[in-house]
Amino acid sequence: MQNGTARDEPRKEPEHVDIVQKSIGVLGKWHIWVCLAIFLVKFPVAWHQLSIVFVAPRTEFYCVDPNLDKCARNCSAHVFNRSVFSETILSEWDLVCEKEYLADLAQTVTMLGILFGNMVFGYLSDKFGRKLPLVGAVILQAVSGTIAAFSPWFSLFLIMRFFAALATGGTMVTSFVLIMELIGTEWRTVVGILYQIPFNLGHILLPVISYFLRDWRYFQAAISLPSLALIFYYWVMPESPRWLLAGGKREEAIKVLEKAAKSNNLPTKNIKNDVLEYLTNKVEDEQLESRKGNILDLVRTPIMRMYTIAICFNWLVCGLCFFGVSQFIGHLGGNIFLNVALSAVIQIPSTLFACWATKAWGRRKTLISANILSGVFLILIGVSPSEPTWIKSILSTTAMFGLSLSFPTVYIYSGELFPTMVRNIGVGTSSMCARFGSMAAPFVASLVTVEPWIPPIIFGVAPLIGAMLCLKLPETLDCKLPDTIEEAEMFEIRSREEKSALRGH
Repeated sequence: MQNGTARDEPRKEPEHVDIVQKSIGVLGKWHIWVCLAIFLVKFPVAWHQLSIVFVAPRTEFYCVDPNLDKCARNCSAHVFNRSVFSETILSEWDLVCEKEYLADLAQTVTMLGILFGNMVFGYLSDKFGRKLPLVGAVILQAVSGTIAAFSPWFSLFLIMRFFAALATGGTMVTSFVLIMELIGTEWRTVVGILYQIPFNLGHILLPVISYFLRDWRYFQAAISLPSLALIFYYWVMPESPRWLLAGGKREEAIKVLEKAAKSNNLPTKNIKNDVLEYLTNKVEDEQLESRKGNILDLVRTPIMRMYTIAICFNWLVCGLCFFGVSQFIGHLGGNIFLNVALSAVIQIPSTLFACWATKAWGRRKTLISANILSGVFLILIGVSPSEPTWIKSILSTTAMFGLSLSFPTVYIYSGELFPTMVRNIGVGTSSMCARFGSMAAPFVASLVTVEPWIPPIIFGVAPLIGAMLCLKLPETLDCKLPDTIEEAEMFEIRSREEKSALRGH
């Protein structure tokens, strides 16, 4: 072996060289500045996904006629407790009693919008590049979110919230893809996890913004208007050189690579020739393209079916529990701002811990541990007393630590389990399961009005089932990424052989 390449296969090296990494390095000053700029988009992502906690918090209300039950059919209007929030969408449009489900529908519409945003902008970013769809998404996010803030009708509010969420889903997919296409292989996992930190910081800022803006309209405007500042992406954000090369835009790709290399203090004189040589040697790659699989390959064989079911369920758990618990925390007793802030603050050490744990423990043990931790503490919330309120606050904060550890881990895990020929389909399908879970989350959280223990028990049992399903998955730490179904299934075959050998001893 020489530099990781077999000596008897010298002619294959040009075809498989990572031309972007060779030209601009794995992580330099240019990468860091671009990542920091892209990270800014994660703040409004957190704000729009989690804003329902402060847009529609549960508040006490009474019938305007004190002689009638608050949900009596002949109760003409309601009086709301405005000691914490001066106005919410509940008090604005009287979304209580038989109309209570409409408040939960607002969050479901948000998650549905993100789901469609992932798909629509995923297509647009493949067709028109990463940069223009990202700029378009932040503009749509700012405009639709602001219109939602000053909407006179609930129906218009829902429509605008959907478009704001559509844009949010767009910024999520395009920004992540751009970062993964720029960062070198050695740092891709770490940066992919650290990409969650700005989301965590955005979550922390959410109760701060709401604390000073107790009217939902001002709050909604405050989380929407900052996206306008991100229009600067149009002038400073580079296009993905990988996308430019794949689309045959050779000169534009060379220009981006030379600028990045210069910023990273790397030589630029050979970049043009290296790119030309790379494109010349990149012949017959269409053969690999023709071998791309389809969604049926995810369930065609017993082993792949087991991988798909286990990973998809764990994604569903992440979506259901993370967003459900985030909303449920707003129903806990005590100070809503402090409860949400604590659950947000704990996510930063959790995300940083994920960088270490996924390497030290492996993907499988980390995900199992995170699921058990969150599951047990969520169940404890369901059986713990209501007073003193700090008990449930501590339990929910610890549960959020586990949930925040699960999300980046399952993302990495699914990308390594699924082979190249179905990796995009596999990760995309798994991510879609998370959106389905997050759409159901507000309705599960709202069951607190039926019995306070129901939501935490449901949220707690789900990750425990996820942990059990993880026992059926192999470890992928430091393994070569599989290209075919057969290579992916070798993970499981090797795992079975190792277990048999251990039993033999």
